[in-house]
Amino acid sequence: VQLQASGGGLVQAGGSLRLSCAASGRSFSTYDMGWFRQAPGKERELVAAIRWNGGSTYSADSVKGRFTISRDNAKNTMYLQMNSLKPEDTAVYYCAARIRTTYSIKNDRYDYWGQGTKVTVSS
Repeated sequence: VQLQASGGGLVQAGGSLRLSCAASGRSFSTYDMGWFRQAPGKERELVAAIRWNGGSTYSADSVKGRFTISRDNAKNTMYLQMNSLKPEDTAVYYCAARIRTTYSIKNDRYDYWGQGTKVTVSS
């Protein structure tokens, strides 16, 4: 599967952005999907994840209540709605995929990666 992330940009604190991840290749609905981010000088972290059928989701504590992950299997696309953005959300955001698995939804092992989209939140 090939992944293409988009939707990043510059936004003021308190604002919103919606990231998209378009997938091509093998059937999108066979993949669990995740959003990761990496801020300068920090390790990459799992922000949110969603099962292949959308039946279960996970959000990191740092974004819970502000970010919502979703997917549209008919459109081969995953989304991350980001509200109430904070300067500490500034990072490059990556989408990732793995063949559906029994791994915990919090597991950060993924096999396929998009190129990243930059989000900058100004104070």
